[in-house]
Amino acid sequence: MTSLRLLHVASEMAPLAKAGGLADVVAALSAGMSERGHEVRVVLPLYRSMQEHLPDFETDPDLEDVVVRLGPHAYGVSFRHQARQGVTVYAVDCPALYDREGIYTEDPDESHRFALLSRAALSLCQETAWAPDVIHLHDWHTALSSLYLQLISPWERLFDETAVLLTLHNLGYQGVFAGEIAADLGLMDFVEGEEGDEEPFNFLGAGIASADHLTTVSETYAQEIQTEEGGMGLHQALAEQSSHLTGIVNGVDDTLWNPGTDTHIAQTFTSDSLEGKSMNKAQLLEDFGLQGGEEIPLLAMVSRLVWQKGLEIVEGPLERLLEEQRAQVVVLGSGEEKYEAMLTALGEAFPGGMAFQRGYDEALAHRIEAGADFFLMPSRYEPCGLNQMYSMAYGTVPIVRRTGGLADTVTPCDEEGRRATGIVFDAFTAQAFGEALGTALALYGDREALDRVRRRGMETDYTWSRQVEAYEKLYRSMLESAGRV
Repeated sequence: MTSLRLLHVASEMAPLAKAGGLADVVAALSAGMSERGHEVRVVLPLYRSMQEHLPDFETDPDLEDVVVRLGPHAYGVSFRHQARQGVTVYAVDCPALYDREGIYTEDPDESHRFALLSRAALSLCQETAWAPDVIHLHDWHTALSSLYLQLISPWERLFDETAVLLTLHNLGYQGVFAGEIAADLGLMDFVEGEEGDEEPFNFLGAGIASADHLTTVSETYAQEIQTEEGGMGLHQALAEQSSHLTGIVNGVDDTLWNPGTDTHIAQTFTSDSLEGKSMNKAQLLEDFGLQGGEEIPLLAMVSRLVWQKGLEIVEGPLERLLEEQRAQVVVLGSGEEKYEAMLTALGEAFPGGMAFQRGYDEALAHRIEAGADFFLMPSRYEPCGLNQMYSMAYGTVPIVRRTGGLADTVTPCDEEGRRATGIVFDAFTAQAFGEALGTALALYGDREALDRVRRRGMETDYTWSRQVEAYEKLYRSMLESAGRV
């Protein structure tokens, strides 16, 4: 088969810029496509936090001070590039918009920051006379590329054979701004009526309506977002696009998340050498100053502390376990103040059993996955989730709610206990979560059964190889259906 020219446009890519799992997905998927012989480019902003990587970027004089227009605005940008795992990564250098403290902000020009990324990706193609077969957009931050493409396609023939795919990583974040933003971004052609400022302008909604095809990051989530409860205001638009909506579960990059080779952990181990896991637990407990060992289980969570993640149902059940000294808990994460305060209070109330570290630390996240016995994901909704797959790879049994990608990737225990890779509960209640914890405690008391579940999870293949094939098949299907190949 002929190779494809693929352009990913994203707000994150590991390790250059990472706020969550999106960064891992973009890095792994683009590298996987390159390994299959495709020509792959990625475009993302050059954030202040990427300064340490600047020496690795090259500058082409022809890509300096390129003018990119958004409605009445003209921005001078430069494109810096480097090769990573066979992928050419372009960083959009525009200090006026990207020289900020974080990747995402609450600044009044947040809409312009990502509209520029969406339009600059097309300008890069124009400046380099490179016509992508597929432009793969990721979340609301890049969804406007499909609109800008429609604006220029009547006169710019470079994109005549280009198809656009938009992946919905999390419908909870849509990029909703005041209606007058459409005019300020040069997109009034896509606003109904004469007064474009009457209705909010939704970046993701605009992308859903204009992309050739949509994907989301698990099959179950693809169904959930077509319902009123799961669609977060976009369920009707998504139901109308159901024939152009595909669910493809994310994968795990086993060059980074592999207990047999992980340099972040105290002792490497495999499914045939689970004693190494005990050594990692001992080191993790020591790192957090927790008193305990193999006699009681260690529960863990690494998460953004936001409404989506289900923190409301964990406080009571965890407090009871800690009071009874039946488990220990470590949490790494940051987010909403009320959740941080709740976890801080638990840590102060049970200093020998509970530890909460605010923020994110990549190496520590690896050590937690390697040392914990159970991993907690009581999510209200979860488009895909990666930590449950990381956990299984590290012999840490996930405790998850049956939703989205958690439902698609964690196999609950059958009556004979032969297929389980984790513990699954249904209702979003403290009682259901508490019952799941009880199941975990019982499993921990049967070491033979626990090790069987651990090994089964470690031997389950959630690497990117299958998912890359699925995306490649979809890319070709999109081009064929449009008569482009």
